[in-house]
Amino acid sequence: MAAEDQSAHLNVETDALSASSVKVAEGQKTVRQAKEKSAAKNKSTAGKASEKLARLGLRKDMDFILHLPMRYEDETEIVSMRDAALRGGSAVQIEGVVTESDIQYRPRRQLVVTIADDSGQVVLRFLNFYGSQTKQLAPGIRVRARGELRHGFFGAEIVHPTYKIVNEGAALPTALTPVYPSGEGVPQALLRKAIANAIGRNNWNDTLSAARRAALHLPDFESSIRFLHTPPPDADQHSLSEREHPAWQRMKFDELLAQQLSLKRAQVARRSKGASALPLVGELSNAFLLTLPFTLTAAQEKVLSEIRQDLRQAYPMQRLLQGDVGSGKTIVAALAAAQAIDNGFQAALMAPTEILAEQHFRKIAAWLEPLGVKTAWLTGSLKKKEKQAASELIASGAAQLVIGTHALIQDSVQFSKLGLVIVDEQHRFGVGQRLSLRNKAEAGKVPHQLMMSATPIPRTLAMTYYADLEVSVIDELPPGRTPIVTRVIDQNRRDEVIQRVHAAAQEGKQVYWVCPLIEESETLQLQTATDTHAMLSAALPELQIGLVHGRLKPAEKHAVMDAFLRNETQVLVATTVIEVGVDVPNASLMVIEHAERFGLSQLHQLRGRVGRGAAASICLLLYMGPLGGTARQRLATMRETNDGFEIARKDLELRGPGEFLGARQSGEAMLRFANLETDQWLVEKARDLAQELLQREPQTVAAHLERWMGNKEEFLKV
Repeated sequence: MAAEDQSAHLNVETDALSASSVKVAEGQKTVRQAKEKSAAKNKSTAGKASEKLARLGLRKDMDFILHLPMRYEDETEIVSMRDAALRGGSAVQIEGVVTESDIQYRPRRQLVVTIADDSGQVVLRFLNFYGSQTKQLAPGIRVRARGELRHGFFGAEIVHPTYKIVNEGAALPTALTPVYPSGEGVPQALLRKAIANAIGRNNWNDTLSAARRAALHLPDFESSIRFLHTPPPDADQHSLSEREHPAWQRMKFDELLAQQLSLKRAQVARRSKGASALPLVGELSNAFLLTLPFTLTAAQEKVLSEIRQDLRQAYPMQRLLQGDVGSGKTIVAALAAAQAIDNGFQAALMAPTEILAEQHFRKIAAWLEPLGVKTAWLTGSLKKKEKQAASELIASGAAQLVIGTHALIQDSVQFSKLGLVIVDEQHRFGVGQRLSLRNKAEAGKVPHQLMMSATPIPRTLAMTYYADLEVSVIDELPPGRTPIVTRVIDQNRRDEVIQRVHAAAQEGKQVYWVCPLIEESETLQLQTATDTHAMLSAALPELQIGLVHGRLKPAEKHAVMDAFLRNETQVLVATTVIEVGVDVPNASLMVIEHAERFGLSQLHQLRGRVGRGAAASICLLLYMGPLGGTARQRLATMRETNDGFEIARKDLELRGPGEFLGARQSGEAMLRFANLETDQWLVEKARDLAQELLQREPQTVAAHLERWMGNKEEFLKV
């Protein structure tokens, strides 16, 4: 071959190789791009799943492990369609081939799928469905479905079953299938996989020794967790659903132990902070007691002694003062404030509503100002100049006692020498609000804190949620208080009630008429305060009838309340703004409209506005029938007892602990598994062990809290 030909031939081959290399490179690039795109898509999908799980509070492995099932489904058995039809009304799992699938409109759009096996057929009915399901559930597809079978117009059917597409002979689960608490867009399959992965990764260190577990008759942690997430088919489903199984007992105990440890450790942390000791019970305190027109009850004396002892310490008092309606908490709080003032410090009292704050201000100022105490009043409704003047008195220290609402915690309010903080109806304030007031003490110091509640707290609840606080109880009423008679009356007898109101007013007595709403609501159909005021004014034209509700301007509210206090108004129509703090001794008749809509503790608080004088007092609970079971129990309890502690116990039984706790836990439910009614014995054992561990085993404490609390411990330290 000539040199030129060889050269040309080589060039052609080289060009061909180059073209081939380019094609290979381009192919590899395309594959790489596809892989990168797929990886990015998977990463994005995984990221979105993580975000959804995080919204459920599931971030770390232990979060997933402690995300325990709320119930179980038995998918370990397939029932023939004939047998399933015989079990109508119960949950069954069936498997068959789709024979028919179409969208029907009777009476609304729905997907109707018929599946069959050798013994018969069942209809699967979907009232809400996606377009993709019509293709997914096409004729010829094998489906495994589970749900409650019932007999409809067209035969045996399951409405909205859970289902999966399977191959013939597909294996059945060997354990009960857990159903987890979930949120929008978080399918059970995702939860199950994530939880199974977390269990597989975990190092199973038990925070309780074998000896302690044996003494408490509790199983080990790992076996309990594995059992609860994957119980065998023969597991006792009753003990699982009722949370009575030993595995559940272990979870409840561990949860209660973590709570007790955390609260007790928070108490220790608070005590490590410095507070100004207030040892002197001096001239003001003694003069104050001498000017009182009554003597303290034995219960008040006992509680006052406990508070005075706390105030003498160089670490901050953290005491909860609870007592029934009218038991005399305010005088005890005023005497505590006097002790702070005797020692050269300021005291601040914060109440949740302006009406309650003003009641405190009027009463306490009337006691202390004649003894030379300078008081300041601070609420959000004051004019700018008035606020500024009050703030200057507080900052200079000229105001020794400051009473107000949330306005006390504004950044612009600075104290000169804050020694004592009193928070009334403490459950109505959030953690951040109480902390803001506490932080207004001198740098490096924490003020003593006295929290008050007129909602008595059942013993189990106090042991569980207030384990970090000292609790004082005023458990007797001052002498001369007459018992309140309570009657439950159908609203159809309203005319009789109006006659009773008229008769009481004619005798010189005063009346509260309480309504739950101030504007019309078609949904609830409740009588409104404004309508009631108009109705009573028309029915009783010779009486002066006042109206007070939350939307009145403060000055208008004060004018109405003053007129009622001076007996210029015989009847006061009100919303629940008068629930606490209002003290009118001449008021002896209380009518509560739509009493079935109120909670027990609120009804008890409202009833406590009467019975404050010598006259016999009556509370009439007007209700609209028919009554539900819970409403009937509430009204029966109100009729049967005036004991606030018994009412609180019943309220806890009916509604759970949420109503008593308010914002203490910053919206976090501290107990997910334990039940305070049925698990009291566990509370006591957890409390005892917590004390022992804190004294002897700090490493065990740290490990147990890390497992159960994670970063949730901080909000307990207020």
